[in-house]
Amino acid sequence: MTRLLIVGPQGSGKGTQGVRIAEAFGVPAISTGDVFRAAVAEGTELGSQVKAIIEAGDLVSDELTSAVVRERLSQDDAEGGFLLDGYPRNVTQVMHLDEFLEGRGDELDAVIELSVPRDESIARLSLRAQEQGRTDDTEEVIANRLAIYERETAPILGVYGARGIVVQIDGVGSLDDITARIISALEARGLNRSAAA
Repeated sequence: MTRLLIVGPQGSGKGTQGVRIAEAFGVPAISTGDVFRAAVAEGTELGSQVKAIIEAGDLVSDELTSAVVRERLSQDDAEGGFLLDGYPRNVTQVMHLDEFLEGRGDELDAVIELSVPRDESIARLSLRAQEQGRTDDTEEVIANRLAIYERETAPILGVYGARGIVVQIDGVGSLDDITARIISALEARGLNRSAAA
């Protein structure tokens, strides 16, 4: 069983790396955004609540976010482990996740922190905005998103760091190099890749 969390600022490549690492360890990559979209598409009760909030342009509350993630982690494919991306995004959600995992007698095995300098994140996001024609990704918007990450999400690394489970990875380099760094750091912690990978 491998239970992982990947954390990094926007533009750190955590979505891409999360999928690669989940495949290598044979567990589902669970991204909060994907979970919300799936719950909305499936028309679950939680999905209907999420849809109304998103359509109003509001942020989904910690309680509802945690409920939707709990629902997803209770599915059969996540029984043998998972990789979380985008949750928990603040200290309150860390407490919700702890409570849920403790109730199952589980805990996180490792928290992968992708470290990318701020100017590198901004450069990557600006490039992505140009390539995808995303006019909403202005430098001001990007800087604001990074500030939210630094204010709300970065503190969770202090909580997990105190437990000794944070694996800090240099997030600069080619995709393959970064994936190799993450896998070797996890294997050094005694986590083994899936035989199928």
